[in-house]
Amino acid sequence: MQKQLIVGLAQISPVWLDREATLVKVADYVNQAAEQGCRLVAFGEALVPGYPFWLERTNGAQFNSPVQKELHALYLREAVVVEEHLSDLQKLAQQKQIAVYLGCIERAMDRGGHSVYCSLVYIDTKGEVGSVHRKLMPTYDERLAWSPGDGHGLRVHPLGAFTVGGLNCWENWMPLPRAALYAQGEDVHVAVWPGSQRNTQDITRFIAQEARSYVISVSALMRKSDIPDDVPQSTQIKENSDEYLTDGGSCVASPDGSWLLEPQVGEEGLYTATLDHQKIREERQNFDPSGHYSRPDVTQLMINRERQSVVKFREE
Repeated sequence: MQKQLIVGLAQISPVWLDREATLVKVADYVNQAAEQGCRLVAFGEALVPGYPFWLERTNGAQFNSPVQKELHALYLREAVVVEEHLSDLQKLAQQKQIAVYLGCIERAMDRGGHSVYCSLVYIDTKGEVGSVHRKLMPTYDERLAWSPGDGHGLRVHPLGAFTVGGLNCWENWMPLPRAALYAQGEDVHVAVWPGSQRNTQDITRFIAQEARSYVISVSALMRKSDIPDDVPQSTQIKENSDEYLTDGGSCVASPDGSWLLEPQVGEEGLYTATLDHQKIREERQNFDPSGHYSRPDVTQLMINRERQSVVKFREE
């Protein structure tokens, strides 16, 4: 079994609020990653079709606002229905034999199809969707656009000698979801972010030291120039934005907490790193959070992985 893993971090901007155009860009970077020998490539949080940057720039908390209604309707139109819109990406993953972690805004048909979730989708090297993790708790103004998720996607996946799992943005700060992934054997943790070094520079190394795992923080990038003129309220959004809305900060930490790839700021690109499974085993010698350094007779964690729904049907 392959003991090394080349991973790709696609630090890119979306074609903001345009699902199809952004998926074309995603496919281009999947191809680039495959050409560089990557077996896994990851993209930032909410990349398809983009993070709701308008909320703090257009008085997003105003109730019954025509502006917010118009933007919300656009967000719904451009959101991802996993079963409908990712088939080409799945075929590409299978063709290139590369796994993909994709941050997207999911329009969930099992919840009526008119609310969206910040979801992290894992597509394996066979092109199959292994998990769709809906962010457990949107942060601050995100709650004006995104619904809270559930535990169904708290799953890990085998990839060669490695076991990969992932969380969205600030839920990486939540100790119990992290512990849920550790307990399933995770040794490569993928943390996806909308961007900014301020989010990634401390927590990436901290999780690596806590888990004794590799931690890959993948950020999107968003500049004022990435806001299309034809997006509703684009003038106001640009007027209230700095040059960088998010500046990247993608990075990789080794199981001892040292940098394998320091935070990359301000530039789009594909960054790669080679992970060595031997390093994980070395660091687990003195600390294994779900193994010899756990006390399940004293503390245990219960996870509800049922996909939540407002209705259950019982047929004759």
